[in-house]
Amino acid sequence: MIDLSEFEAGADYGKHYKRDLKRLQKRLDRIHVAHIVHGAHAVVMLEGWDAAGKGGIIERMTAGWDPRHFEVYPIGAPTAEERRHDYLWRFRRHLPPPREITVFDRSWYGRVLVERVERFASEAEWRRAYDEINAFEAEIRAMGITLVKLFVHITQDEQDKRLAKRLDNPWKRWKTGAEDYRNRAKRDQYCAAMHDMFARTDTENAPWCVIAGNDKRAARIAALTHVADRLEAAVDMTPPPRDPAVVALARAAFGYEPLDKD
Repeated sequence: MIDLSEFEAGADYGKHYKRDLKRLQKRLDRIHVAHIVHGAHAVVMLEGWDAAGKGGIIERMTAGWDPRHFEVYPIGAPTAEERRHDYLWRFRRHLPPPREITVFDRSWYGRVLVERVERFASEAEWRRAYDEINAFEAEIRAMGITLVKLFVHITQDEQDKRLAKRLDNPWKRWKTGAEDYRNRAKRDQYCAAMHDMFARTDTENAPWCVIAGNDKRAARIAALTHVADRLEAAVDMTPPPRDPAVVALARAAFGYEPLDKD
């Protein structure tokens, strides 16, 4: 059983953050290339509190990825078109084809979190959603898509500090609004919904990984390490050989000779 109270302690990451981040990003870049050349596809999904640092994790995870082969979808309130379909439709339509990775900044778990707590969904709808979500994630796996689920947790005190910093920074004020304080006032209800979510959807084939987020640097390293481990385990990491025809063209064009053998 996942208990969020177990993810609230921890010291600062330490002095080797930049070095370790650079190594992780290089590893993730190669993993992304492996997905491209071997036709693999994956979904990385992040949930968590407002101001928990999901955007910072995504920014660093994708920093070196080829933009032609990944997409980031920030999830907000459904549009009028999306409301005409079942609530999973807008996620299903963005599942990645082979050679691509899709990153969801928030996800289909909104049905059992914000929609439950704020009563945007009826009790029958959000209770039914657990089975619907598990079936949807089984569908994703059946398509051969690797699914990575992250939840970034921070304490109330840390969240308050970050909301204050956003208000104090004129270029970050747009990132906070009334909904942050609406959600903050119902933290106990959200915690209860989160624990129910973990209990019902932390499955063997689609497990949750909770990231302790109070220290941003430690959270980024932990999140990127987990994503790299999961994605790397699901893709052939053998780099492609040189194409003999392209080698011949390069030799004729400028006298190319390989520095080493494949």
